[in-house]
Amino acid sequence: MGYRFTDLTAACQDDWRAYIEHDFVRALGNGTLAEDAFRHYLQQDYLFLIHFARAYALAAYKSRTLADLRQAHEGLKAIVDVELGLHVGYCREWGISEEELARLPEARATMAYTRYVLDTGNRGDLLDLHVALAPCLIGYGEIANWLNGRPDTVRGDANPYDAWIGMYEGDEFQGAMRAELEWLDARLADVTPTRLKELTDVFRDATRLEIDFWQMGLDRSL
Repeated sequence: MGYRFTDLTAACQDDWRAYIEHDFVRALGNGTLAEDAFRHYLQQDYLFLIHFARAYALAAYKSRTLADLRQAHEGLKAIVDVELGLHVGYCREWGISEEELARLPEARATMAYTRYVLDTGNRGDLLDLHVALAPCLIGYGEIANWLNGRPDTVRGDANPYDAWIGMYEGDEFQGAMRAELEWLDARLADVTPTRLKELTDVFRDATRLEIDFWQMGLDRSL
């Protein structure tokens, strides 16, 4: 039997749990996260999405099959044509204008993670790139599910961050997460133990950089 995505999370269990259950995430679920910390995160997440779109463009370049090329194209279109617009609108609700977003300096945590993803994709293959993106693509869906399983999570109008949880628990994102898991499982099934070790290192590094991204939000750091 071949490997699966769960082999990556099992090998990086401590880092994976530290990411999924980070203090930023807990406070977001409890509704106790400081609003300026959330605004800082939202602003940097806008910059992250731009680089995320670049990663999909790189995925298109790295694709060897028409199916993978179409997947990359759809991902790029979804971010550029839909997600960035929705994010700008959501930021506006939090008092952050599009003009402010356009002038933002990148935080070091934003630069570190996004450039790591792009560098990994450039020096590796399409699977390397997908594994580097997995903490975001799959992690956010798992975070929403984890929050919904916690008795301390506050939902509805009592939590100003309820809409954020709603985005990632929704059918669209959960469906995209399942599709990505299927893609990864199909390709991990064919890798050797040596190759799995390489991919585990990529996954661990990317997860740690996602932890730093949460911490950046808490610290309001640049």
